[in-house]
Amino acid sequence: MHFVEQLRSEAEAAISEMKRAAREARDAHARAELMRHMLGTARKSKDKPRDEAIDAIVGEWMKAWHLSANDWPHLAREMRAFTDAFYDYAREETDAADQRLRQNCAALDEALKATGTTISDQMAWRSQCAHGWWEAVKPTPASLPSRRERPDIPKHVAGTAFWETSCAERCKEA
Repeated sequence: MHFVEQLRSEAEAAISEMKRAAREARDAHARAELMRHMLGTARKSKDKPRDEAIDAIVGEWMKAWHLSANDWPHLAREMRAFTDAFYDYAREETDAADQRLRQNCAALDEALKATGTTISDQMAWRSQCAHGWWEAVKPTPASLPSRRERPDIPKHVAGTAFWETSCAERCKEA
């Protein structure tokens, strides 16, 4: 292979790898951010009675995603079990509670996959605490049901790397 063709081939391979890594990073980061927010909200509610706390946590979660708790009746069972596991984990951070959290997260993942989406996509496309760089990697579909504009999500600033486009300041504390 001649030099110019070799460089073109190497560049295409590097770009392909960058795209794969960016998508993987976006998905992992969106998922981690949802879990961080869920745990923070659960910790704020851990001293409430279980049903009251779960209602409050789900309510805050759906509000952050610009949905009502009734918008996803087909996912209600998995969402409540997922939230209940966070409530238990916030009350006592044991290995057993962690295992239950993992299991309920996997169940929610499966329920979302059955509808053609993922936890990461929903976090990136709906949350008021989404990081701006996620949009550069996988834009929100115009056809997303119940799509809302999210003016508080920082936009990319010229002269900075796309991954430096973070989230709203209020979301960094949650």
